[in-house]
Amino acid sequence: MGEYDGKVAIVTGAGSGIGRATALAFARAGAKVLASDVNQASAQETARSIEAAGGEALGFRTDVSRAEDCQAMVALAIEKFGRLDCACNNAGIGGEQARTADLTVEGWHHVIETNLSSAFYCMKYEIPAMLKGGRGAIVNMGSILSAVGLEGAAGYVASKHGMLGLTRTAALEYSSRGIRINAIGPGFIRTPLIAGMEDAVLPLHPIGRLGLPEEVATLVLFLCSDQASFITGSYYPIDGGYLAR
Repeated sequence: MGEYDGKVAIVTGAGSGIGRATALAFARAGAKVLASDVNQASAQETARSIEAAGGEALGFRTDVSRAEDCQAMVALAIEKFGRLDCACNNAGIGGEQARTADLTVEGWHHVIETNLSSAFYCMKYEIPAMLKGGRGAIVNMGSILSAVGLEGAAGYVASKHGMLGLTRTAALEYSSRGIRINAIGPGFIRTPLIAGMEDAVLPLHPIGRLGLPEEVATLVLFLCSDQASFITGSYYPIDGGYLAR
């Protein structure tokens, strides 16, 4: 018997990196998984990997910057699996790299919509679905940059700071109704998002290495589990000591 037997989880950005590792981890623990990604082929590949290991999953294309796509994603999970227990709102982008005054308006809007508005859109539809079951757990994928700044990343930093405030507010609103909502803050993790940056960011982590997607997935599953039943409205860095510098 797996810890998540009988439960249903949604993971956005599940086509690669942290999202894929999290979807696979939920499935190994017994959950049925809706693996969502803007790249349909990648989402379906994750779902096939779960099914090949004996799990149950569905790959679905979702552009999380569109509210209607997030609504359709949650509706599909309910239609196919009958309920929603857990969600990891992980999808995001690095965005345009430029000093604040040089960042284009278009670049600002793109990263805010994809990283911050998306968390609102997902929770707008995830929370009512969970309320019908009387309980649920959501983990929003923040960043170490939810806590500190970084030159040349105004849009990304603002989006991740905003996600933390959104997480805490939603937790206050729904914790008494059985919905726990937390955020985590990965440091630089070996994923496609930091391809080509590894050598530059490695020295920023006192532990002496970059993180692995599977390590982040372990924290997501803990926060969605009954072992974390008294944890809500919190932010958990998983950063190899980055924020301790």
